[in-house]
Amino acid sequence: MSHFSQIKTQIRNLTSLEAALTDLGIDWKAGPKEVRGYKGQTYNAEIAIEQNNGYDVGFSWNGQEYELVADLQFWQQAWSVDGFINKVSQRYAYHTVVNETAKQGFQVSEQQKNEDGSIRLVLQRWSA
Repeated sequence: MSHFSQIKTQIRNLTSLEAALTDLGIDWKAGPKEVRGYKGQTYNAEIAIEQNNGYDVGFSWNGQEYELVADLQFWQQAWSVDGFINKVSQRYAYHTVVNETAKQGFQVSEQQKNEDGSIRLVLQRWSA
């Protein structure tokens, strides 16, 4: 019986996910990689985050989105599982907005981090 949990996310862009993890100071490895779990079990993932206890956390493509994959009994990150997903999702959203709007000619002209942790972006585009 597998001890791995697959937790749904709204993450669909691998490049933005990688940038989000980097922003958060998380040491990740690009896959495909095997994420290590209980009693030597493994799970294939596109991103692996090794933990000091020998168990990994990963992100695996399920055909629609990147799921967080981990044996939650051996979770060893700086935040709770929910906190981790929230932090990664916020940075992911930031990179997705900046990248997608850049394709349309917009640039970030102002950026502000609010007391509640939210980020305010002002984008501008010059037209000829």
